[in-house]
Amino acid sequence: QVQLVESGGGLVQAGGSLRLSCAASGLTFTRATAGWFRQAPGKEREFVAQITWSDGGTAYADSVKGRFTISRDNAKNTVYLQMNSLKPEDTAVYVCAANLLYSSVLLKTYNYWGQGTQVTVSS
Repeated sequence: QVQLVESGGGLVQAGGSLRLSCAASGLTFTRATAGWFRQAPGKEREFVAQITWSDGGTAYADSVKGRFTISRDNAKNTVYLQMNSLKPEDTAVYVCAANLLYSSVLLKTYNYWGQGTQVTVSS
């Protein structure tokens, strides 16, 4: 059974930082693309960042490029999202996902999802 468990969310002031973690069981991130998505109240879930299983290549949404960094610890089977220079518009539930087949920004291609962790950025 595959489980993705996020942690590290919380309340932070604008300009601050948080690091989210996504620990996997039942699959290994060395054989799956890991993605972070987010969903703000009243909005659709959107792509934030991904790291591919094959070469560790990364991709980011334009809105977070230069501020967020996705990384992977193979030994811990955990993916991280370091978020710096946070803005109020980053407020959302952040969800980790795994894609067994593709390196993709499309939600529908991801096979497994975590339950999410709330990030709130105050102004």
